[in-house]
Amino acid sequence: MAFNLKEKIDEIVAKIKGNPDLLKNFDKDPVKTVESVAGVDLPDDQIKPLVEGVKAKLGKVDLGGIVGKVKGLF
Repeated sequence: MAFNLKEKIDEIVAKIKGNPDLLKNFDKDPVKTVESVAGVDLPDDQIKPLVEGVKAKLGKVDLGGIVGKVKGLF
């Protein structure tokens, strides 16, 4: 199954933002929520980039973890 990752992320984000129940479900289990909204069951190596892209668009990225990793570089 070939699809444009950016377009699919945008489509999923729009659906999740428009439905408070989906947003709650996404907070609890992002992988299952993305799979249900996308209508597909993808292998982990394919679903993870999709979930991370959705998290980034929804502002649900763990910035503390990223900041900690960046601090470790200096």
